[in-house]
Amino acid sequence: MKKNENIGHLRKSYEQGVLSDNALQEDPFVLFDLWFKRADAEERIEEANAMTLATLDEQGYPKARVVLLKQYGAEGFVFYTNYNSQKGKAIAHHPQVSLSFFWPALEQQIIIRGKASRIAAEASDAYFNSRPLGSQLGAIASSQSQMISSREQLEERLAELQQRYTDTFPQRPAHWGGYNVVPHSIEFWQGRPNRLHDRIEFIKTPNGQWLGSRLAP
Repeated sequence: MKKNENIGHLRKSYEQGVLSDNALQEDPFVLFDLWFKRADAEERIEEANAMTLATLDEQGYPKARVVLLKQYGAEGFVFYTNYNSQKGKAIAHHPQVSLSFFWPALEQQIIIRGKASRIAAEASDAYFNSRPLGSQLGAIASSQSQMISSREQLEERLAELQQRYTDTFPQRPAHWGGYNVVPHSIEFWQGRPNRLHDRIEFIKTPNGQWLGSRLAP
């Protein structure tokens, strides 16, 4: 058996920023907006809205995958997917999820925990209709997370749809749409030297207020 490669020497010193105690008094949504816009403006970051969605399936196994944030605000964080996918089925069983953003160029992370639910059909329709035709047809062609016999099967299905919709646009399939994650906690992480990273976590209290605290790294 081949010996496992030791990569324990791989490390980086984080020295770009500071997250001071002043952040404890911030509105977490205002702070998220500030960090997100900074990441979106950073040329070294290609997709600032790429986030890791973690869910728990019916067997109790967690699964994490990258999805794209499409809307955010005080009401929550919105992404779109196939409701019949593995993530959709997991959310139906266990709506508590985690979202995490990692922007190495800024040495920053944001981790959100909350409850996911489907958004209104009208909102999903509006977003679906705003997508390029190819993305619309791709959502229809793919039975996401289901076994298929070959790549060719998928491409043949897309070709059929392209012929059908040469001069019209399709309607959003009922099994595809958006989820809104209403946060219970939002943690901001700023890398610091010697692994003494700054962590500020906001937790929503029963009366709807957000309470900030500093966590040890």
